[in-house]
Amino acid sequence: MFQNDAFRALDRQDCLRLLAKVPVGRVVYTRHALPAVLPVNFSLDTDTSVLLRTTPDSDFVHAIDGTVVAFEADEFDATARSGWSVVVTGEATVVTDPAEHDRLSQTGPASWMPLADTVFVRIESEMVTGRELRGPHGAQ
Repeated sequence: MFQNDAFRALDRQDCLRLLAKVPVGRVVYTRHALPAVLPVNFSLDTDTSVLLRTTPDSDFVHAIDGTVVAFEADEFDATARSGWSVVVTGEATVVTDPAEHDRLSQTGPASWMPLADTVFVRIESEMVTGRELRGPHGAQ
């Protein structure tokens, strides 16, 4: 079997550490029975769930609330041919508890868009997988 030292699977802790370093990822979900992907800014909560902030009446919120989604974030260097990708799979739910909403208003992600009314969406980190590719030896 071919062994490649440049490629390695990441454990859960490595994945979460890398996720905490980037501000943008993508939610993969089903919209009108078709696959959809939406880039979003995010943060990780203390329980390692992925947090998003959006408007309560968006089609996105209605499509994902209570469903299992995938969330993917990555970072790549094309010159060095290296990078990593992490996928979090879990149930997405709108945070409805007022105390939790207040806490997340202070600690959760800020929206990159001006929003008059916001809700937080939590994606549970039920399954976390990732991989890293280190460029060929000697690549700069």
